[in-house]
Amino acid sequence: MARILAIGGAHIDRKGWLARPHRAGASNPGHWETEAGGGVFNAARNLARLGHEVSLVAPRGGDQAAAVVAAAAADAGVEDCPLTFLDRATPSYSAILEPDGNLVTALADMALYDQVPGRRLLTSRLRRRLAGSDLLLVDSNLPESALILLAETAADLGLALAVIAVSPAKVVRWRSVLSRITCLAMNVAEAAALTGEGSDQPGGWPWHLAAAGLAGGLISAGAGPVSAYAGGQSAVCLPPRLEDLADVTGAGDALASGYLDGWLAGGSIEANLTRGIALAQLTTAVRGPVRPDLSPALLAQAVAGMPKPVHT
Repeated sequence: MARILAIGGAHIDRKGWLARPHRAGASNPGHWETEAGGGVFNAARNLARLGHEVSLVAPRGGDQAAAVVAAAAADAGVEDCPLTFLDRATPSYSAILEPDGNLVTALADMALYDQVPGRRLLTSRLRRRLAGSDLLLVDSNLPESALILLAETAADLGLALAVIAVSPAKVVRWRSVLSRITCLAMNVAEAAALTGEGSDQPGGWPWHLAAAGLAGGLISAGAGPVSAYAGGQSAVCLPPRLEDLADVTGAGDALASGYLDGWLAGGSIEANLTRGIALAQLTTAVRGPVRPDLSPALLAQAVAGMPKPVHT
C-alpha cells in the first residue's frame, strides 16, 4: 500500500437536521450533530481505512474541537501531525440539511486556514516526510501562496500531487500551477470557476480543463454523470440510482478517495472511476462525512455492483 501525506482542512462539522422540509424565513424544528470533517481529512480517513499509510498535517486551535479532530484521526488509523495555534479556534463548517440529507445552506468559519504561511508547511521534518511519500494529497483550504509552494515542492521531488477542490471560490488558488497537479477532484461548479467555461456534456470537461493546463481531473455533478481524464484518456460513468440517501456530506471526498485508491494500485481510468463512485455511494448511505466501517472488502463488494464507465 502507498504512503500518503495529507495537508489541509481538518475541522469540526456541525450539521443541523431538519425534522420537516425547509421553510425559508421561518423557525424550523430539528437537531444538531457534531463530528470531525474537512476535505483532506475525510479523504485521509477513507484512504487509511483502505489500508494506506496516511499522515495528516492540518492547522487547528488550542481548544476542545482540536481534541475531537485528533480522536477521529486516531480512530481511522491516521498519523496526526497538527499545526497548533493555541490562541485560535479550530475551524468549523455548519450545514443545514433537509430530512432526506440534501443541503439547504452552510456556513464555513475557516479563518485560521488563511493564517498558515508556507514556511510552516515546509520545515525540514516535513520535507523528509514529503521525500518518503508516494502521494501528496492537498485540499484548497490553505492560502494560495502555501498551495503554490507545496505544488512546486512536489514537482521538484517528482512526487504525485492530488488536490480536492473544496469550493468554487478556493479552487482558483491553483490556477498558476495546474500543470503540477496529477489529479484535481472537483464538481462542475468548481470546474467552471477554474476554467471560466461551461459544458452541457460531461465529456466536455476534460477538454476544457486540459486546455487550462490540468493534466488529470475528476469531475462530478451530484447524482449526474462523473467524468475523469488522465494520460490522454477519459471516461464517463452515470452512477446508479441511489436507493438509500442518508447524508451527502463527504460524498465528493469519498469519490476522490476511491479514485485515488485505484490509481495508486495502477488501475485503469475506468476501474478507478468505478471505484470512486462506489465509495461515494457507500458514504451517502450513512450519516457523517466518512464511513466508519469502510474496508477493502466492503468497497470491493460495492464495486462489483457498479455499471461500467464508457470512453469519451
